[in-house]
Amino acid sequence: MSAESTPGPGIPGDTGITGSRRRAKGRRRKPRRRHKAVMVTAWTAAGIVALGGVGAGYMYFKLNGNLKSVDIDQALGTDRPKKADNGSENILVLGSDTRAGGNKKLGGGTDDGSARSDTAMIVHVYKGHKKASVVSIPRDTLIDRPACTDTKGDEHPAANGVMFNSAYSTGGAACAVKTVESITDLRMDHYLEVDFAGFQKLIDDLGGVEVTTTKSIDDPDSHLKLKAGTHRLDGEQALGLVRTRHGVGDGSDLGRIQLQQAFIKALVHQIKDVGVFTNPKKLLDLAETATKTVTTDSDLGSVNKLASFAGGLKSITPSQMHMVTMPVAYDPADPNRVLLQKKKADQIWKALENDEPIPASATKGTATGEAKDVVSSR
Repeated sequence: MSAESTPGPGIPGDTGITGSRRRAKGRRRKPRRRHKAVMVTAWTAAGIVALGGVGAGYMYFKLNGNLKSVDIDQALGTDRPKKADNGSENILVLGSDTRAGGNKKLGGGTDDGSARSDTAMIVHVYKGHKKASVVSIPRDTLIDRPACTDTKGDEHPAANGVMFNSAYSTGGAACAVKTVESITDLRMDHYLEVDFAGFQKLIDDLGGVEVTTTKSIDDPDSHLKLKAGTHRLDGEQALGLVRTRHGVGDGSDLGRIQLQQAFIKALVHQIKDVGVFTNPKKLLDLAETATKTVTTDSDLGSVNKLASFAGGLKSITPSQMHMVTMPVAYDPADPNRVLLQKKKADQIWKALENDEPIPASATKGTATGEAKDVVSSR
């Protein structure tokens, strides 16, 4: 496929790096055993819900009742970047690692009621809806979090030098969107979120997803064991793959992001190959799961609105998805954290603001995770 993933390994420099250096230097510690959720299907799930006239009447109301939405616009008010007027759209795709309910079994850890954004991706859909750029934001990035108001009206003060994923645990979807807009100066037009159990069931309903691994993967934390070769992953295996971080590469979250990016392309291939959009029965089954899985902003909070939005994404193929990771460097004071390379990142945000391709120079020489090409689809 011609779509790019995160670039090859580079030596982090100090040009344009921002963030907090809070700890003394030390060896990279083993990642916490608290299993991580990965949201790699939310924007694809939107496509699954493109029902058109299928499932009218009772089924429409059933699916509509499944959807959950949050009013982010009301929480954020008017102090936001302006909306783009060039026909493009930005969607923040988020996954939370909540331990509640059925997610506790899949995610591990204790059910303490807390949640953090496990995966964050900015999906920029270009004018004409024929291609997209996807920018993954590492959860371990140290950032200055702006003050924000959550959807319940509670205010949360600003904080400096905190992990990116703390924005969600602090104030939910609204504070996550506020933080992303603060980093990028880009307006997020929509918000999509998915959960553990929904991800696994979506993959099973789809009949699995075929991937090829160029080397064996054995990660005791994600419970994934795959020999080098081609595999059709069921939901549990797919969840293990996109949660794997120290089974491949340098054991960091950046390597896991590279696996997620490769899996997304394989997933989109699978959706097109099985004829989801031409098979009403399969479409309806997947729509039932998808509408129970995703949480959206209020603008997409009905089947009609979500279907209309998804209809505009169906033409985007894996070869027209350019996937990168936000430019970062490992924090020399704590190798388990990464620092934003602001000058390089600004190249990305400027390109997306102008609805232009992301320049290769924006990601050259940044930290990568060293897991590129471990997984591919075709």
